Amino acid sequence: MRKSNYCNPGCRMIILFFLPFTTMSQTLYPTIGQVVRNDSRLDQILPKEARIEVLASGFVWSEGPVWIKEGSFLLFSDVPRNEVLRWREGEGVGVFLKPSGFTGVGTYSDEPGSNGLTLDKQGALISCEHGDRRISRMVWGSGKRTVADNYQGKRFNSPNDVVVKSDGTLYFTDPPYGLAKKADDPSRELDFFGVYRVGTDGKVTLLTREMTRPNGLAFSPDEKILYVAQSDPDKAIWMAYPVKSDGTLDKGKVFYDATAMSKQGLKGLPDGLKVDRNGYLFATGPGGILIFSPDGTLLGRIDTGQAIANCAWGEDGSTLYITADGYLCRIRTSTKGAGW
Repeated sequence: MRKSNYCNPGCRMIILFFLPFTTMSQTLYPTIGQVVRNDSRLDQILPKEARIEVLASGFVWSEGPVWIKEGSFLLFSDVPRNEVLRWREGEGVGVFLKPSGFTGVGTYSDEPGSNGLTLDKQGALISCEHGDRRISRMVWGSGKRTVADNYQGKRFNSPNDVVVKSDGTLYFTDPPYGLAKKADDPSRELDFFGVYRVGTDGKVTLLTREMTRPNGLAFSPDEKILYVAQSDPDKAIWMAYPVKSDGTLDKGKVFYDATAMSKQGLKGLPDGLKVDRNGYLFATGPGGILIFSPDGTLLGRIDTGQAIANCAWGEDGSTLYITADGYLCRIRTSTKGAGW
């Protein structure tokens, strides 16, 4: 059955009962939300007929999607359930990894699991683990190894999102969201929330400590700019940092300020983001996924009606997968992700 009306806060209990309808040629999924168009340039990126398909639902807080080309499936986190889930066309969703971010005893916090996921240059799974407060690396068919869990001997807060540069270095953010008492947690060892770089030699470098709640991050296609989201309702912004030749960051500037949109009551805050091959940003924030031109013009929004956590390119690079609160969604685009 296909559902095409705008999704309201109560629709989750309804949508759980919808099943994809399979024809001889394709599967028809229910749809939610709408595309909000502010600029005609958006028509070259999202076709007029683009719809937000609901692939699965019933999650507590879905996050960190990453497409696995070898095998043609998507992995994503359900952070509160301490799970990494797998979705594949025709098979649906199943548990891929549990525990995903906390391997200790007892209850750690309300968000103990993995958050952001990506692949390194060798194809290993890189995870931001809230509960174990580390960045981990897992080779397929093997166990995990710790990539980094501290800065100058002090444990991270709760690594949130991670991106891999073409030279193999990792960049990640470290807000307090995985801690039991968040910013006020007594187990904190660092008195700031940083953005870091992990070199191929394992050295951890603090890039900036100026952001109050650093979250999602992504490089421009030429890797000369690192975009970082700040999920602070009082300063809901995206920063743009020039990347220096040694991999560190120069002084950044505000790329876009969505604080007013947050204050209007639009759901969500700056969170995960991705960039297409032409440098356009697909950034989760107030009102859905905000699509920006490289000069910072807001072209429009992909609005599911829910707070969106993250997104990722998949299939041939033109399908955008979306983790939106309790949903896993996708939308077909007319562009492709950077690096595809």
